[in-house]
Amino acid sequence: MKALLGQAETVNSLLARYGVKFGIYKNGKFHEQLFPFDAIPRIIDAEEFSVLERGLEQRVTALNCFLKDIYSDKKIISDGVIPPEFVFSSSGFMAECDGVKTPKDIASHISGIDLVQSKDKTWYVLEDNLRVPSGASYPMIARELCRMSSPATFRETHIEDNRNYADLLKAAMDYVNTGGVNVILTPGRYNAAFFEHSYLAEKTGAVLAAGNDLIVDGDFLYYTSYDGTKQRVGAVYRRISDDYLDPIAFNPESVIGVPHIYSVYKKGNVALLNAPGNGIADDKGIYYFVPKMIKYYLGEESILNNAPTYLPFYEEDMKYVLSNFDSLVIKDVAEAGGYGVVFGNSLSEEKKAEFIEQLKAEPRRFIAQEVIDFIDIDIMDKGEIVPRKADLRAFVLTGEDVRVWKSGLTRFSRNPDSFIVNSSQGGGFKDTWVLSR
Repeated sequence: MKALLGQAETVNSLLARYGVKFGIYKNGKFHEQLFPFDAIPRIIDAEEFSVLERGLEQRVTALNCFLKDIYSDKKIISDGVIPPEFVFSSSGFMAECDGVKTPKDIASHISGIDLVQSKDKTWYVLEDNLRVPSGASYPMIARELCRMSSPATFRETHIEDNRNYADLLKAAMDYVNTGGVNVILTPGRYNAAFFEHSYLAEKTGAVLAAGNDLIVDGDFLYYTSYDGTKQRVGAVYRRISDDYLDPIAFNPESVIGVPHIYSVYKKGNVALLNAPGNGIADDKGIYYFVPKMIKYYLGEESILNNAPTYLPFYEEDMKYVLSNFDSLVIKDVAEAGGYGVVFGNSLSEEKKAEFIEQLKAEPRRFIAQEVIDFIDIDIMDKGEIVPRKADLRAFVLTGEDVRVWKSGLTRFSRNPDSFIVNSSQGGGFKDTWVLSR
């Protein structure tokens, strides 16, 4: 381990050299910056990860059942498990997807589940990311560079090999492929995760394409190469949000999507990973109901806990939130990336009164959660080991079966007073070592 820590500066230099960056649009400008890497790994023992693995497989299986149901029979609504107004008022529910069958009945092929571990060692799920979850490439390349910098560390330690992520992703694409090449669809280099798009294309052998590289001809989708050659496309791992995927079906102002791709998809002639419409399942309000989904669809108790959550939508929960406002964290259900998160005790009396009025006016817009005092993990800061808050994004890939990647993206706050770990908020990342025994 000491040998690896001594190579931390070298690894970060190599990450910069290879362009391992993320970008943020702010105030109309694009800012690109490095995603700082910390060489002290997060270590999860084999037995502990086994429980996480079973819980994640269970959760993603239930969420896929929910997505199939909510865009078809809607039995979970008719049976009274989830209120209809809660689904249909969600910005994540897409009427255009109603009645559309997904290839092999899979909607979330790549799921990013965000967890934290409390100081009593209990794991809690904070969010389910089923639209376009990102981040797997960072621990992949970090591990690769660490192996180069300190090979002895990995010969002497019993760690699960994380180099199989590309194989898992390719297997998921191949399983739903309708006939043709696999494509990773990127909005271009000014996207925050463009490094990941190109890296995963290289590792999986998929074609990296922008919207203008793909055309619909008749009932099929084709990739047009630089020499004009057309190849039929069977699966698209799209890294473009629903709204911008197809200007004909969704946002007509999109210039990064592919006209008519959704019509080809509805005919069953191309697979889209992940399926359009998944936003309903990672709505932070729907998150409240996931343990109920597990019970409803699978007949099982949830293995992993949600953070204790309250829906101001319900009168009883609203009363609790108002009575305990200062001890809760309030989240806007439509926001992501660490935005729209308010800690009740951080507001002035004036701002608190304003926020509560907004909460009362738009109760469906927010959830409230107990603040989990999650564990600190060690990072190196200016040559000293210091504790910082961290979460874990676990990746679950669904194809012929459901597979949990034995690694993950550990993100940490560089601010000693902050619980917000997102890269867009200045956080860093580290590798996640799952011990093999």
